[in-house]
Amino acid sequence: MHSTVFHLRLRDFELQAERRLDASLQTRPIAIISSHHQNGTVVSVSKEAETEGLYRGMKISLVRRMSHGVRLLPYNGSLYGRLNQYVYAIVRRFTPTVEPSGYGKFYMDMTGMERVYKSHEQSGLNIFDMVQDQVGLHSFLGISRNKLVSRISTSVVPDRIHRVVAGDESRFLSPLHSPVIPTVHQPPVWKLVKFLILNQVRQIQSIVDVPDNARRLFGMYALPLSREVRGQDLSMVRPPILKNHIVEQTVLREDTNDRIKLWVEIKQLSEQVAFKLRQRSQAAQKVRLEIHYTDGFKYEAKGQFLKHDNAAVMAETWRLFEKANTRRNRIRAIILDVSGVVHTVRQMELFKKDTEQDRLSSALDILRRKFDFSSIQSAHII
Repeated sequence: MHSTVFHLRLRDFELQAERRLDASLQTRPIAIISSHHQNGTVVSVSKEAETEGLYRGMKISLVRRMSHGVRLLPYNGSLYGRLNQYVYAIVRRFTPTVEPSGYGKFYMDMTGMERVYKSHEQSGLNIFDMVQDQVGLHSFLGISRNKLVSRISTSVVPDRIHRVVAGDESRFLSPLHSPVIPTVHQPPVWKLVKFLILNQVRQIQSIVDVPDNARRLFGMYALPLSREVRGQDLSMVRPPILKNHIVEQTVLREDTNDRIKLWVEIKQLSEQVAFKLRQRSQAAQKVRLEIHYTDGFKYEAKGQFLKHDNAAVMAETWRLFEKANTRRNRIRAIILDVSGVVHTVRQMELFKKDTEQDRLSSALDILRRKFDFSSIQSAHII
C-alpha cells in the first residue's frame, strides 16, 4: 500500500487573515509590510496591489514613491498565529499525524485513511468545508504519496484539490519551471541552471538520466536533484517537536504549613501541568515534586502521571507532596518538575463513554483556552 500525504495550503494566508478581520479590505489593494520604516519591506501583496507595480521584497521607501492608493498593513504575527492554531486544530481531527510548515501550510499523513473516509478527495472536501465554515479562509489541497509532490502541487495547480497518482510524479513535474525543485535553489545548482538555460524540470530530468553527466555538472547535489526531479521524497510527516520538560512552581505569599492553604497551591500546580499535558496529548513518565522550607532545607519525591485528567494528576501530586513533606517547618515554595513526557494517542471507543473527570477536564480546557487559565477554577476539598 502506497503512503498518502496531503498538503493543505492557505495561499496568501496573511492577506486572507487581514481581510477576514476587516471586510472593507476585500477589494482594496493592500500590502503587508515588515515595518513602516523606509528600510522595511513588503511581506505579502494582494493582486490589486500587484497591478500597481508592488511586489514582495520591495522597499517601503520605493512603495511610497510609486503608489499612494495601496493600504500598508503592519505584520500582525499574533493574529496569524491564532488563526494558524485554529486551522491546525481542525486538520488534526482528520489524522493524528500533522506537520505544520509555516503559516497556512500543513502536511497530513493520510495513509490508510481511505478505510475511514469514502475517498481521499471526499476527506479533502470535508477539510475545505470545515476550514471555510469555522475560520473563513480558502485553501488548496495536494495529494500524492510524498511531501514534495503534494507541496509543489498546491503551489502551481489552480484546482482546489489535485491528486498525483503514484507513478505519475515525474510526468507531473516535467512541464513545471525549474525553481519548483528545492535543490535548484542551492547557489551552485542555480548558477548552472541559469547558464545552461534549464527553464523546465524536463530539461533537468534529461540530464540526470545519465548519472555520470549529473555528477560532473552538479557534483554533491546530483543525487538529491535526481530524486527530486523524479518526484521522490523519503521524508516523513512529523508532528511539531514539543518541549520535553514542564516546570511549574509557586512561591507562597506567606510561609505556612497549613494543610488547607497548601492543598490550594497543590491543586493549582496540578491543574496547570495537567492542562499542558492535555494540550500536547502527552503523559509523564517522570515527575519530581520539590518542597523548599523556610530554613533553607528542601525535600523531594518522585512519581509519574499515567493519565492527564485533572483528578489523576492532582491525586498523584498530593501523594508526592505528603511523601516529601516530612518536616514540621513552614513551607516557602513548591516546584513540580515533569519530564520524560511521551506522546499518547487515544483510541476512540465504540461503546465506552468518557468518564465524568474526562468531560470536566475537557470543558475546563475550552474555557481556559478561550479566556485565561485563571478565568475558572475547580472546587475541591481534602
